[in-house]
Order: sequence, then C-alpha cells, then structure tokens
Amino acid sequence: MYKVKIYGAGSIGNHLAHVCRSKGWSVVICDIDQQALDRTQQDIYPARYGEWDSEIQLVTVDNLPDEDFDLAIIGTPPDSHMGLAKQILQSRPPKVLLIEKPLCTPSLEGAQEIVDLKNSTGTFVAVGYNHVLTQNSTRAEEILNQGIIGQPITISARFREHWGGIFGAHPWLKGPKDTYLGYYEQGGGASGEHSHAMNIWQHFAHLVGFGRVSTVSATMDMIDNGEVKYDQICLLNVTTESGFVGDIAQDVVTEPAQKAVRIQGSKGFVEWFVNVDDGHDAIRYWDGEEEIQTENIAKSRPDDFKGEIEHIEEILNGSFTGDSPISIERGLDTMLLLAAAHASHEHGRVVKINYEKGYRLDAIEIL
Repeated sequence: MYKVKIYGAGSIGNHLAHVCRSKGWSVVICDIDQQALDRTQQDIYPARYGEWDSEIQLVTVDNLPDEDFDLAIIGTPPDSHMGLAKQILQSRPPKVLLIEKPLCTPSLEGAQEIVDLKNSTGTFVAVGYNHVLTQNSTRAEEILNQGIIGQPITISARFREHWGGIFGAHPWLKGPKDTYLGYYEQGGGASGEHSHAMNIWQHFAHLVGFGRVSTVSATMDMIDNGEVKYDQICLLNVTTESGFVGDIAQDVVTEPAQKAVRIQGSKGFVEWFVNVDDGHDAIRYWDGEEEIQTENIAKSRPDDFKGEIEHIEEILNGSFTGDSPISIERGLDTMLLLAAAHASHEHGRVVKINYEKGYRLDAIEIL
C-alpha cells in the first residue's frame, strides 16, 4: 500500500484523493485553511462520492506527519507550486511528486530549479495534464499508429469552456476575483486554466513526430477592470521545429463547452473529444474511403483521473520506464508555450522558443 500526501483540500485534491483511495492507498490531505479541510469532509467529498471516507486523514500543514511518503501531490494554486515543490524535494523527497497544472506561472520563476532538484534527488516529477492518459487519448494513439489517416499534416486543438462550471464546483468562490483564475500572472485566465489544449496539442505532435513548438504567434482578449486581469480568449498559431503548423484555441466564454482535437492526415483524419455528452468522451476517424467511424467511450468524472494515477502506480512499482507523457519536461514545454503566447500577445510579434536556454523566460525570444 502506497502512502500519499496531498497539499490542498480543494477540488483537485478531492478528485485525486478519491482515486488513490480506490486503490487502497493511505491518504493524508493537508491545507493551510482548516475551513477547507472541514469543507472536504462535510461537503465536497461526500457530495461527489456518496459518503466521507473516514480512512482519509485531514491535517493542517503545520501538523503534517514528519515521515516519508511514496507520492506527494501538489493541488494548491499555481503561484505556490514551485515553492512547495522545492520544499518537498529538499526535505523529504518522495518517489513521485505530482504537481497540478498549470505547473507554474507564466514567469517560469523557479521552474529550472525544480528540474535540477528532480535530477539530484531521483524523484520522478509529473504534471497533472491528465487528458493525455484517458482512454480517448489511448485510442487516438492506436489509430495514428495504424496509419489509418495517412501522413499527419496538421493539428488543431481547442479547450473552449465557460468557467461557470468551475465556479459551480467551487460554490465558496463568487467569481474570478476570488481566486487565481482572475489573474493571468498567477496562472489563471484561459491560457492557464485551459492549458490542457496546449498540452494535448504538444502530446499529439510528439506522437506523430512533429517535434516541439518552435515559433508562436498569439492573440488574447484581456479583461483588465481594476479588479481582475486575465485573458478570456487565447488563440495561438504555432510552428514546430520540423516546420509543421497548427493552431490552439482556449477561452473561458464558450457554452456549451468544446474540448476537441483534430489531426488531419493525407488520407483522412482523427478527432478527439472530451465530454461529447454527460457520460462519454469520443473518437471520430476516417480513412478517406470508408464511412466515418465514431466511438463513444463511457466515463464518469473520476475516470478523468484514473489513467493518470494508474500511470503513476506503474512508475512507483517500476513497471514503467519509458518516456512519460506527464513528465515535468513535457509539462514545462507547455509552460514555455504559455509564456511564449503571453510574450507574443504583449509585443504583437512572433516569438521563438530556444530550448537550449532551459526553462526560463530567457528562452523566449522576440523575432
């Protein structure tokens, strides 16, 4: 039985605690706010999963057990991620450290230091871009590997979703000004909250051999009213190191939501969907000759995190030794893309990502 400690008693902390407990693992949730812990026990967890799990230990951060854990999870706001990760890796490094997305703020402050600490401690550091490990992603990869769509030509990704659903799941928040979501510099806005689109674009680009994103041209619709400052729409055109082009769209205004990827090939296409209806993700594909095929994949909300935790279990038990799609390096490639998007919008110019300079703002070059 693995021992898990989770920092943050908010929505993601509850989701991941539930999946870990479903495997029989020992779970401790800690938070700086006793009210958040009370809300987890009395409201969030029982409302989602039927009843409170009395085996979960709830403590304030000051009372966190001084012992080793196999898995540490950081589910706090993005601007606290790097500081907490540093503290964990310098004190009691676990076998695996999972940091919720977005990994850090667009400043990238502290990011390279965490990579260096990861290398020195041997801890596997992962980033919570869970959609790359859901069943629809696995099925899309199979279709790509079978060559059904021919040679991939371009990728288009979109996570466009009104964030009313987020606040509905967090009723103690009245709106974006009450949380990091209303401040892009803290990791919020469409660029941060829906950076799943950037990450899944990069994931599929990696699978089809396009390489990493090299240049970025971005346009954002910024809301700045003296109380909040965030991008409600974030649109990117990207080119990879090998010269392939594609596009990414993220917003917090679209309702009903659109969460999809289309990979166009020389013969046909494959499309990837999240929440095509209340109980399904989906895949659509076409080989250019036969009828378009649609596969609905039944899932519940907890299933969104099941593949992620199962992947971490494989890392913990040593059965996975390959190139992980949720490694910190993959997550930081997404953060470089996010930072490049903000730089492109701010300067009104195409920007280049120079990976040789590491995970720092210096890697973003204005063209």
